[in-house]
Amino acid sequence: MFHSRLRSFSRLMISLTLAAGLVFVAASARAQDKRQNAPGEFDFYVLSLSWSPSFCDEAAERGGRSQIQCGGRPYAFVVHGLWPQYENGFPEYCQRPAPRLNRSIVSSMLDLMPAPGLIFNEWDKHGTCAGLTDRNYFETIRKARAAIKIPAEYLDLSQAKTVAPAEVEEAFIKANPGLSNAAVSVTCNRTRLSEVRVCLSKDLQFRACEENDRRACRRDQVTMPPIRGG
Repeated sequence: MFHSRLRSFSRLMISLTLAAGLVFVAASARAQDKRQNAPGEFDFYVLSLSWSPSFCDEAAERGGRSQIQCGGRPYAFVVHGLWPQYENGFPEYCQRPAPRLNRSIVSSMLDLMPAPGLIFNEWDKHGTCAGLTDRNYFETIRKARAAIKIPAEYLDLSQAKTVAPAEVEEAFIKANPGLSNAAVSVTCNRTRLSEVRVCLSKDLQFRACEENDRRACRRDQVTMPPIRGG
């Protein structure tokens, strides 16, 4: 009798687990955009600008450094990536394997993205979702970066600066006519400013993006480590 009840209980638990799994899968399917990972099928871009000194400090704490980015040249904001986005969610790795990236393109992008590994990864994960050739995708990154003016106070930061994320957003808004709070956000880790992210339409005009703002830094203040090298 005991074993019979135990088997019945086990079958019930398996059924409940399977049912819960099906509900989770169904919920995940609803959360995904119906165009999920179709190259060229997305709503807008996010241009992510990484504060290089924060990246280098964090890399040093992990026991490693990017020799190019964290070496002699004084980098401030560098391009992390240009990411195709849906209104909810985002595509990634839209072609597997990704078309081989020409090394001449990698070399040409090091002034904006000073790490070859980053450039390869951004192409594989995000570039393949843009519906562009590799050369056109990285040309679009260059155009997007050229459309953003970095506030003067962050071009040559010689000492660590404590800032409120909203202060950084306002500086970018002031330096870029047409940019609004709804189109720019700041991300951070526990103590440092990590990135400034700007939402752009497919033709690289500023546009609002609520979901991007939901991922923004919620700390009252963060640190911007100083620019080193040079």
